[in-house]
Amino acid sequence: MSQQTLSSHDAEALAEQACLAAGANPATARSLARATVSAALFGHPSVGFPHLLDYLSSFREGRINGEAEPKITSPLAAIIHSDADGGIAQLGFDRAMPTLVEKTRELGVTIFTQGNSYTTGELGYYVRRLALEGVIAFAVSNSPAVVAGSPSGKIVFGTNPMAFAAPLADVNAPLVIDQASSATAFVNLVKAAEEGRKIPEGWAIDEQGNATTDAAAGLRGALLTFGGTKGANVALMVECLAAGLSGASWSLDMPDFQGGDQVIDAGMTIIAIHPTIIDDRFSTRLTQHLDRIAERGGTYVPNRRPVRSNMSEEECIAIDTVVLEEIRRFL
Repeated sequence: MSQQTLSSHDAEALAEQACLAAGANPATARSLARATVSAALFGHPSVGFPHLLDYLSSFREGRINGEAEPKITSPLAAIIHSDADGGIAQLGFDRAMPTLVEKTRELGVTIFTQGNSYTTGELGYYVRRLALEGVIAFAVSNSPAVVAGSPSGKIVFGTNPMAFAAPLADVNAPLVIDQASSATAFVNLVKAAEEGRKIPEGWAIDEQGNATTDAAAGLRGALLTFGGTKGANVALMVECLAAGLSGASWSLDMPDFQGGDQVIDAGMTIIAIHPTIIDDRFSTRLTQHLDRIAERGGTYVPNRRPVRSNMSEEECIAIDTVVLEEIRRFL
């Protein structure tokens, strides 16, 4: 598959211009463009520029309110609530983040919860940004139902991801964990189907409830949770925290995020914790512990690569040529 390389600044400008052309207001376009580039550089590239196409189509077709103005309230000192006004999740978070960080440093623990948004995109983006501010963050979000709770069951959950980040001794390289409660992310199944690749057994079932390695059959059927009933329990926990606390729709009640003209009404909740209230050596101790785990071998240690809030001139992003051409069609 051919790719083209753009500087991070050019890639961000392209994403912003495409959002504006698709019907987003300037604040929404800037917010989504930054999140898209961040995913491409520091997170899961599959939910960067390839996923931007879902946003662009959704602006055009009415699944996202491109003129959204999130309403931020604080019903209690330690709780911040955002009504995303049918817009993107990233904009509501951007508006609330300064207050979220300030309150977490003041109170020790703060909750941000948001409803009435489009699907949240790369969930690691939110916790990664908070970790760069020296804050521990745990985030959950729900999405339209595409996941069966068991191989013999019906679709009941979204992929319902969770993400965690914590600051380390190198303040620019936090610990970041980002994973779905399904066996794989929905975008991975879509990509495999588009490329005609087989998928591992255990990812999905077909329309008859049979295990399948055919990605297209999996799209017609359902994804599976990871770890059987344990994964289903995690998906339910995520749903309670993401949709229950925020007042957003349950995954079963959400419309298709790739078709129609209805707002998705996804939910997201972030728990932010000040890590040095009790032990001011938290970051140093965690770094040393992760190093010790890595030295023992055989255990996966999540990425601790350097990340930044602002892009540098030298950074470049490789984007699939087909994806790039599709984005440019919106201009």
